[in-house]
Amino acid sequence: DHKRLAYYTDCDERKLKGVMYFQAIEEVYYDHLRTATSSPRPSLTFCVKTYDRLFFLVASNAVSMRIWMDVIVTATDEHIKIYSIFYRLMN
Repeated sequence: DHKRLAYYTDCDERKLKGVMYFQAIEEVYYDHLRTATSSPRPSLTFCVKTYDRLFFLVASNAVSMRIWMDVIVTATDEHIKIYSIFYRLMN
């Protein structure tokens, strides 16, 4: 079962744009260099780096941004722990 984070083209979550799988996430960090030049809110933009792509996510406020970053990191860490336990049991 692949855990994933879905993202949408609209706020009502009617049109799925894509998903990012937690096992593919390498890093989550604040965009302090402002590399997302087209971001509507550069100070509220953070990055999720996967094996094949860099996502720029924009939060509605600073508190939400910190919460989102923590949740994504925690979910990624949990996936790694579960995979490690499963791998050890299988070998």
